[in-house]
Amino acid sequence: MIWQPVSGCGNGCRTGGEETASAATAVVRLVTLSAVLVMGLVLVPVLRRVALRPVARVMLASLGVRLRWRGALPRAGTLLVANHVSWLDIVALLAVSPVRLVAKCEVRGWPGIGALAAVTGAIFVDRTRPKTLPATVAEIAGALRAGRSVAVFPEGTTYCGARRGRFRPAMFQAAVDAGAPVVPVSITYDSTAPAFVGDDTLWSSVRRVAGLRGTTVTLIGAPALRPAAGADRRSLARAAQASVGLVPSALGLAA
Repeated sequence: MIWQPVSGCGNGCRTGGEETASAATAVVRLVTLSAVLVMGLVLVPVLRRVALRPVARVMLASLGVRLRWRGALPRAGTLLVANHVSWLDIVALLAVSPVRLVAKCEVRGWPGIGALAAVTGAIFVDRTRPKTLPATVAEIAGALRAGRSVAVFPEGTTYCGARRGRFRPAMFQAAVDAGAPVVPVSITYDSTAPAFVGDDTLWSSVRRVAGLRGTTVTLIGAPALRPAAGADRRSLARAAQASVGLVPSALGLAA
């Protein structure tokens, strides 16, 4: 089903061997992250988009994560489509641009991060109810028309980074309907440790990242794709996926 894609990645995809921080450093990072999340829940509802990037950047810094962005910054009203490796992808995208995120409804229940996603205006998708897809696409299109940028992970689930899934075209219809540019974003990490795959829980993944000596996440924004009126969402998905490093001929875009 298009709503419940399954990743072929598992625990074995994380190769290990990364340099680790001291136990004291890991504890300090976790405490600092908790404080930043609380601060974000206070500031974001008051300051709105102004607070999003600073809060996200401090969250990354608190975990010892370095952020690198390459490419032109997307303008307002852009649909950002990215491959999906980790829950850290969400924070990294917020640190680059004050986007509204499209996330599975389960994210809403994640401690701290789910609440922060909600107050930033995240659009939650219930993958157990496919009939809600048109309404979700319409909500995304409305946000784009209103000048808000929206970030989507068209793979629908996380992969280890070395392996990736296909971009499913459904959400690209929102860009077509709104006449909005699409910016493909490639997300990579300097190790496989942040990959949120296998039997990971949010807590186990956060602890693993906090225990690393350091992590670098690199986001590369490709040139914007500008769909014409009535453009085919499948062709748009193929072009976007090619821009983040996958071969279009290998795709099977059935949804």
